[in-house]
Amino acid sequence: MTNESTINKLIEMRLTTMADAFRVQANDRSMNELSFDDRFGMLVDQEYQSRKNNRLKRLIHNADFKQPDAHIADIDYRSGRKLNKSLIERMARCEYITEYRNIFITGATGSGKTYLACAFGMEASKQYYSVKYVRLPDLLLDLQAAREAGTFKSVLKRYTNPILLILDEWLLIKLTEPEARDLFELIHKRRKKSSTIFCSQFRESEWYQQLCGGESTLADAIMDRIAYDSYKIDIESADPSKDISMRKIYGMDPAQAK
Repeated sequence: MTNESTINKLIEMRLTTMADAFRVQANDRSMNELSFDDRFGMLVDQEYQSRKNNRLKRLIHNADFKQPDAHIADIDYRSGRKLNKSLIERMARCEYITEYRNIFITGATGSGKTYLACAFGMEASKQYYSVKYVRLPDLLLDLQAAREAGTFKSVLKRYTNPILLILDEWLLIKLTEPEARDLFELIHKRRKKSSTIFCSQFRESEWYQQLCGGESTLADAIMDRIAYDSYKIDIESADPSKDISMRKIYGMDPAQAK
């Protein structure tokens, strides 16, 4: 069997990286000094790493991060914000995902909530967890349209299936009862099966009022399912008079950072 025949078969089996690596080995005389096991191991390693890299690219692309360049290592702890560095570094290890626990990130506009959430999402992607970022207003519109079209169950799966869901602009506006009902379906199905990051300008104590004015039993049901054993990250300013928006620190467009 010729090398070209072997290469063609590798390509046919979609082992393209291995085929390229085999072609390189065939043209490199120094490879003759290595044993068959060593050379074959090198081919497998290159194909394996290529597949992992491609998988990571797909996960990041499918996550639809608002800030795909967000990274834990780039968080600025000298910006005048009160940040719990040890907690953030612990969350970056994704232990909360294996525990099926949630994260609440609260803070004023421009405090860096979205950046931090996307940075957590990026770390989850690196560990090959499926992640989905979505603004709550967009999610609610999507679910409402799905109910009207009779496709609610299939659309709901789009948000229940990801291991980590990032809900940005959480309760930015008060929810109607139908919206709260749709949200409850999502929260209920994700409970104890996956993790969710909630980013909100409102403190947790104010969330009841944003859920149907706090008068519906749905508000209790939703809060009961998300608040228990969740990690809390409240981004506060150490000195409001000297506060600098994270939009400026990270050089973002004003429409891109919250």
